[in-house]
Amino acid sequence: MPFYVSPEQQMRDKSDYARKGVGRSRSSVVLQYDGGILMATPNASTVLHKISEIYDRIAFAAVGRYNEYEVLRKAGVTYADLTGYSFDRGDVTARGLANWYAQQLGTSFTESMKPYEVEIVVAEVGARPDDDQIYRISWDGSVSDEPGFVAFGGQADQVSAALKEAFSDNMSLTQALGAALAALTAPPAATPAGSGAASASSTAGNGTPTELTAAQLEIAILDRARAHRTFRRLQGPRLEELIAESRSASAPETSAAPEAAPAPEASPASDDPPTGPAAGSDGIPKPPKAK
Repeated sequence: MPFYVSPEQQMRDKSDYARKGVGRSRSSVVLQYDGGILMATPNASTVLHKISEIYDRIAFAAVGRYNEYEVLRKAGVTYADLTGYSFDRGDVTARGLANWYAQQLGTSFTESMKPYEVEIVVAEVGARPDDDQIYRISWDGSVSDEPGFVAFGGQADQVSAALKEAFSDNMSLTQALGAALAALTAPPAATPAGSGAASASSTAGNGTPTELTAAQLEIAILDRARAHRTFRRLQGPRLEELIAESRSASAPETSAAPEAAPAPEASPASDDPPTGPAAGSDGIPKPPKAK
């Protein structure tokens, strides 16, 4: 005879299960900069992407189970293509796509025994920064509008707090990348006394090294200046150059004026003749003066 479980308890258990699955992933960040939208996440794989293009000015980022959010990504591409073909390409928006994802995830969360262990962000770059859109969709179908930036997956609260301190309007791409890297590698707010102190020095609370290299990152942007397909991946030498610039810009500034070099010590008096021209001379030997 099956046991009775209240609907409230079922929903609570499903939500806890999905939250734990998403919490085991590494955090990702999406934020605006003056030229578009930046997406960044730790990812050592070069073929399994967590960030992808959906449509002309729309991108998709996800954390959680790869096989589950890859199915959602492909379904989103199909939905966007059919909508653009049936009506107009301008009718494909991040808001419409986010609502469609929310319906799919909400239906699965309510009707299926196992919910999706994913969290999704859909971003659209506009002609102006005020037109940019960033939406966060959770495993239960809830959707929220995130102005400016969003951190999701893993230690999202910790990463979001660090990103809030570093984020500002109209940042350059280098500054935005520096803020994203600083947030992704931010140490835990408090380290328990004892065994945790040693590990905190080598890794951050997001489970990432304190310094991320280009090979350990997946970075993409929606470039506002591009006319048609705005999605572009940053990788290779270009990404390494941007990382170096962002770290040099965030390094503590040294004193503008260098320290004055110490004056050379005067040589001791000697009876030996000088070995070079006197100070202030033109370096050309002069004949001895007639007595």
